[in-house]
Amino acid sequence: MRRWWADAVFYQVYPRSFADSDGDGVGDLDGVSGRLDYLASLGVDALWLNPVMVSPMADHGYDVADPRDVDPLFGGLDALTRLLDAAHARGIRVTMDLVPNHTSSAHPWFVEALADPRRRDRYIFRDGRGPGGTQPPNNWVSVFGGPAWTRITEPDGTPGQWYLHLFDPAQPDLNWTKPEVFEDLAKTLRFWLDRGVDGFRIDVAHGMAKPPELPDMTVTDTALLRNSDDDPRFDNDSVHDIHRFIRTVLDDYPDAVAVGEVWVHGNERFARYLRPDELHLGFNFRLVQADYDAGEIRDAIDNAMAAAALAGATPTWTLSNHDVEREVTRYGGGARGLARARAMALVMLALPGAVFVYNGEELGLPNVELPDAVLQDPVWERSGHAERGRDGCRVPMPWSGDAPPFGFSSNADTWLPMPAEWAVLTVQRQQTDPRSTLEFYRRALQLRAGRAEFAGGGVEWLDAPPGCLALRRPGGLVCAINTGRDPAPLPPGEVVLSSGDPAENALPPDTAVWLV
Repeated sequence: MRRWWADAVFYQVYPRSFADSDGDGVGDLDGVSGRLDYLASLGVDALWLNPVMVSPMADHGYDVADPRDVDPLFGGLDALTRLLDAAHARGIRVTMDLVPNHTSSAHPWFVEALADPRRRDRYIFRDGRGPGGTQPPNNWVSVFGGPAWTRITEPDGTPGQWYLHLFDPAQPDLNWTKPEVFEDLAKTLRFWLDRGVDGFRIDVAHGMAKPPELPDMTVTDTALLRNSDDDPRFDNDSVHDIHRFIRTVLDDYPDAVAVGEVWVHGNERFARYLRPDELHLGFNFRLVQADYDAGEIRDAIDNAMAAAALAGATPTWTLSNHDVEREVTRYGGGARGLARARAMALVMLALPGAVFVYNGEELGLPNVELPDAVLQDPVWERSGHAERGRDGCRVPMPWSGDAPPFGFSSNADTWLPMPAEWAVLTVQRQQTDPRSTLEFYRRALQLRAGRAEFAGGGVEWLDAPPGCLALRRPGGLVCAINTGRDPAPLPPGEVVLSSGDPAENALPPDTAVWLV
């Protein structure tokens, strides 16, 4: 039986930045509900909501203080119920972010741990090294910069133990050797599934289990962490026990899906997360990491397909998300960056499997160069202002009008400022232009959902000139892209969609086409 998510188009909603219904300058769930007709007309099958649980917002929701409630900032539980009902009425599924690696430092468990040393085993506390325990327990660094350990003050006022946080100090890591942590996660999963949520995107799905001895990082480990996303402290064998546990709960809800954020290198390692009793889908970031180069794009597709095949699983595809630079900017910016982003969208949407589109991608939004004074990402502070963080890809959506806040909010003081030049990129402006990126995405999703040529789970590579790629789906669809500098011959067939303006029997540079 083909599962609903096997070839679904998921639309990622960053709730703070999608639509603001109450005028506080921050997006919320009623704002999402109010834009569901837009999403239905776009042609998406499901939503993925970034975290909306109760949080102090030190990392904009990824520091969860209560995993079984919705933060008032986003409208509370009633707003989620309204969104679920409205989305399901339109045939749109809703998945939520799950953050099992850590909690907020404001979580009741962590507050108890600070007050009572006997309650610390749900986190990873250790005595420090050196005289008086003044040095961290090991040399680990945080993904966000700085040490991965913070020392607490004991209830009697003396310097005390250290706790592990692989991200911000406001995000203490949970101890996944404790049954109580598993039991609490099961409660959380069932709470949301019973309310009608259709599944979860699991944050840091590869990172929950830590080496029991917590060894120092070697010089090689540090270089690997600095130069790639493959953190050597993650991906321990016991992490798969956690995913098998999650799957036992989800199997009681046959239509629910688990999508893991899995940053590991190597097809065999990746495939282990997709075994029949673990994740349904695993985010594959190879297209995100590939340069705009025919060879790199083909390598990314081949490896993603191979990794999924090793597990008998469905591949996934994405070009951007809330953690990475938007592809228009990544591919060079300006008109060239947009042309390349549109071409890559056709390649991605031609592939078999599940697709994830980040809000604003369908508008061709670029990253925004924000002033230092408005940056909010903890990466900015933790890196000592050496890394600008991820705020540039999280600027609110432009909906309508000729000036900020572009219909996103009734409040001009949005949580991140919107650039005036986005006036030409609003939904209102683009939906009346048949050549716009928005209408291009709508047409692509319509064809993907309605054409028999997209049938079948594999791809066949066709001969193509240097700098070009051409692939055929088993149903007969052909997708070709030209990443080179010169026009190339078109493959045989009728062009049903082009990312640009194909010349007579030619494929211009930075252009992709679908042919049948």
